[in-house]
Amino acid sequence: MTAAMVGWAHLPFGKHTDETVESMIVKAASAAIEDAGIAAEDVDEILLGHFNAGFSAQDFTAALVLQADPQLRFKPATRVENACATGSAAVHQGVRAIASGDAKIVLVVGVEQMTSTPGPEIGKNLLKASYLPEDGDIPAGFAGVFGQIADGYFQRHGDQSDALAKIAAKNHKNGVSNPYAQMRKDLGYEFCRAESEKNPFVAGPLKRTDCSLVSDGAAAMVLTDPATALGMKKAVAFRSMAHVQDFLPMSKRDILKFEGCSKAWGSALGDAGLTLDDLSFVETHDCFTIAELIEYEAMGLTAEGKGAQAILEGWTEMDGKLPVNPSGGLKAKGHPIGATGVSMHVLTAMQLTGTADDIQVKDAELGGIFNMGGAAVANYVSILQAMK
Repeated sequence: MTAAMVGWAHLPFGKHTDETVESMIVKAASAAIEDAGIAAEDVDEILLGHFNAGFSAQDFTAALVLQADPQLRFKPATRVENACATGSAAVHQGVRAIASGDAKIVLVVGVEQMTSTPGPEIGKNLLKASYLPEDGDIPAGFAGVFGQIADGYFQRHGDQSDALAKIAAKNHKNGVSNPYAQMRKDLGYEFCRAESEKNPFVAGPLKRTDCSLVSDGAAAMVLTDPATALGMKKAVAFRSMAHVQDFLPMSKRDILKFEGCSKAWGSALGDAGLTLDDLSFVETHDCFTIAELIEYEAMGLTAEGKGAQAILEGWTEMDGKLPVNPSGGLKAKGHPIGATGVSMHVLTAMQLTGTADDIQVKDAELGGIFNMGGAAVANYVSILQAMK
């Protein structure tokens, strides 16, 4: 155990026309500091996860965290970015700062404001997380990238439309009970399965219900070393973590295997001395339903090409053997890029401290997190466990 979360905060995700990147950073940072019961002057280092890629005109944002409290002035602050895994990249950097002894208290914030950007620009911005020489002209932006992945998976392993609709329905059902979720509506399997005016095909076999939401939001946490954490009112420790970076061009790898995801899970579980069966639940990166399906296989829940079994047999439901995305996932909760990884860690900490309220997984003891950037390019896994 190299570090522990001792305070956190999570703003509701959604369309927030009355907020700015700055205002969300300030609210989340201030709330996390208060939740940890520390003074701002105790913070040794600040890390901000903010993807941006054109979503915000203000592109130099690390110092905005200092706006949360005058006592943060002159603290080292760095913006961290790694596409859709930006939030987890910031968290992992914070853990490393603690583990190295360079910092005793670290404040991590993740933020994004996407909804104020015109629709065509949103797609263009998100496509920057792909390999532009190969993918830059794909129709439908990043959805088009995963539409191609879904097409390839269907060709290799058969039509998975039932499984994808089940994943979407599961995550929307879970999201109903999450007060931070952008879409709190149980859409049901039949709606997610059928093409309709309200649920048209977007790219390849992916319909609108297969795609995560464009969102605004922020989340934050306070990290410290395990010894200090034991003296705090609550503490959730990092049992292990792993970061695996794969090739950016999809042409250089078998994109249907998410090999970086598999290696990250193997490393994190091995370092913790655990197996997947030891986990109480997983929060995984369902930017598109096909991603969650392939991640079942990459994490070792099913054999290759058999991911559908996990959802069709109810393994990943809230009452299944390994609940996946009890928060509703990116699909229902929303996906403000820079905030997503921080959100996953915060909601996992809530589960492990028994404070997740209506989305609480019964007897949750160990939580796994998978957050990825691009099409399984930046792969981050964290395994968390409550210390007290």
